[in-house]
Amino acid sequence: MNPGLHDALEAMGPNAAHVVELWRVFLFICTAVFAAILVALFVALRRAPRANPAEPPDLRMVNQPEPGPRRHVAIALASSTLLLLVLIVASVFTDRALARLSLKDALHVEIVGHQWWWTVNYLAAEPTENLVTANELHIPVGRPVIVRLKSDDVIHSLWIPSLSGKKDLIPGRTAVMTLRADKPGLYEARCAEFCGLQHANMALTVHALPHEEFEAWRRQQLQPAAEPADPQGKRGKSLFEAMSCAMCHTIQGTMAQGKRAPDLTHLASRQRLAGGSLANTPGNLAAWIADPQHHKPGNNMPATPMSPEDLAAIVAYLGSLK
Repeated sequence: MNPGLHDALEAMGPNAAHVVELWRVFLFICTAVFAAILVALFVALRRAPRANPAEPPDLRMVNQPEPGPRRHVAIALASSTLLLLVLIVASVFTDRALARLSLKDALHVEIVGHQWWWTVNYLAAEPTENLVTANELHIPVGRPVIVRLKSDDVIHSLWIPSLSGKKDLIPGRTAVMTLRADKPGLYEARCAEFCGLQHANMALTVHALPHEEFEAWRRQQLQPAAEPADPQGKRGKSLFEAMSCAMCHTIQGTMAQGKRAPDLTHLASRQRLAGGSLANTPGNLAAWIADPQHHKPGNNMPATPMSPEDLAAIVAYLGSLK
């Protein structure tokens, strides 16, 4: 499984491009200031008089005016003030450029941060066309996206470096992020605010798809879970609905309607498990169900003791949910 692009200097959308331009302005000015300080320090050290331990200190200059150093300090102060104003103006212009992104025909999405995974709700004009998934955001190339951000527990921060800057998710508040992907591909997003033990394992993959592929994906995701065709899958479905799994997870079209854990209706179509921690393979899925704390200590999913036959049946059922 190839990871998606996660490079703040590789802009694949207009918002990220504006942020990169601002970063370059800051880098150039701050590097120039740092170099000037080093040069001034080197010159001062070279020109400083050398004291002789055998001679008494020369205090004649203590009370004498020093127009040269004063002039240098005034020039440095004026230059610093001017450069800070340049950075402020650059930041303001960047904010305005970000606000000018056209939002005509925008896709509306709501992302909720949890410890340590993401709920992704696609909001349509018709409520029957709303869909819910987890840990993956699919968007059409060239179409603006308005993302409403919420937190279910602590402060999180969504960062999609190739498409947009960071935006905090604060409990009790709703933040808004706008973005647009101009090229198809996979783009990695991360939580950029320390949110607990597994903060580093809270990934979101953005799939930027051509319009036709996105519509095909959306129509497929709107379908309820497919009925398993083989006996093992049918047994796995019965076990899933009868066990505690159904108390937390939702699988549309079944009795499982829990709201405290990721929606699994189309689990097999996703690339990763456990908030981006594991590749979505039958072996990893079985290991995750059997002992989630081993792979992601501190997460809210308890271990579910079961026989190897029952575990294999549940994995077979979940593996059919494409």
